[in-house]
Amino acid sequence: MSEKTMKAIRQHAFGGPEVLQYEDAPRPTLQAGEVLVRVHGVGLNPPDWYLRDGLKILPPEWRQPVQFPLILGTDISGRVAEIAPDVQGFAIGDEVYSMVRFPTGMGEAYAEYVSVPASDLAHKPAGIDHIHAAAAPMSLLTAWQFLIDEGHDAPNPLQPTPHAPVPLEGKTVLVNGAAGGVGHFAVQIAKWKGAHVTAVASGRHEAFLRDLGADAFLDYTQVTPEDVVHDVDLVVDAIGGPTTARFLRTLKRGGALFPIFGLGASGGDEAEQRGVTVSTTQVRASGAQLEEVGRLLDDATIRVAIDSVFPLADARKAHERAAEGHIRGKIVLTVD
Repeated sequence: MSEKTMKAIRQHAFGGPEVLQYEDAPRPTLQAGEVLVRVHGVGLNPPDWYLRDGLKILPPEWRQPVQFPLILGTDISGRVAEIAPDVQGFAIGDEVYSMVRFPTGMGEAYAEYVSVPASDLAHKPAGIDHIHAAAAPMSLLTAWQFLIDEGHDAPNPLQPTPHAPVPLEGKTVLVNGAAGGVGHFAVQIAKWKGAHVTAVASGRHEAFLRDLGADAFLDYTQVTPEDVVHDVDLVVDAIGGPTTARFLRTLKRGGALFPIFGLGASGGDEAEQRGVTVSTTQVRASGAQLEEVGRLLDDATIRVAIDSVFPLADARKAHERAAEGHIRGKIVLTVD
């Protein structure tokens, strides 16, 4: 294989996991402001399968045109291989991680090499390996930007007003979908900030979530959370979508509901009648925030759960695992 090519997972049409092909691809050419990263781990996220399938989950006007062959993915961990002349703060050989170009461009992370805007890049926490670092960026930044700091002033595509995190210390927080990628980080962040956290997931995740700091646990297969929970300050619905309004009745006046997946979320009139806020936002790449949260990963204040690991060549199997659902933490691809 020549120096100008690499192995990557590409697709030449939209479809199911079967369209993912392990093949030779051109190695990225650096542009100004970019860093070339030799990838060691790739974290999988829902936008990967949404894009693989043709973005059918999005309104037509939101579907960006794409060119085939297409390389999926945003989340990486690896080592700096090359640096554009105008980039400072990184050196050849540095261990780094990133959520690449999301949501404004193509990350093309399922590959041996990825070009990354320096503003999206951060030094990998020394206390975790590449698998755990690759698993963190999108899910952790989502939880962070919802709960702690948006970190940008870009217009909110999901609502006319900016999203505003709420104080967490001493508050009661319910996290729905608590065992998943965003959910297990939201549990830990809320607990770290001094909240009393109730985690909602299936029963097999109870010990896992209590170990992450959950004060209480509800098995949604046995009870309906919105029937038994009342007067909480904040609901983080890591599933979101059209069913999120069911959590409005769990909130006290002045409380807030944060649906992580904001498309299709409703309940505006009921929320106003109940005196609660419904707010969502779009996660955005931020190397500065990854540097910040990296300190919490480094000292294990926040831990990354790994559901399963596959070689890059088996990306199809990784997407099949994702389609099964009930993921605990994150799925990761390793790149040798």
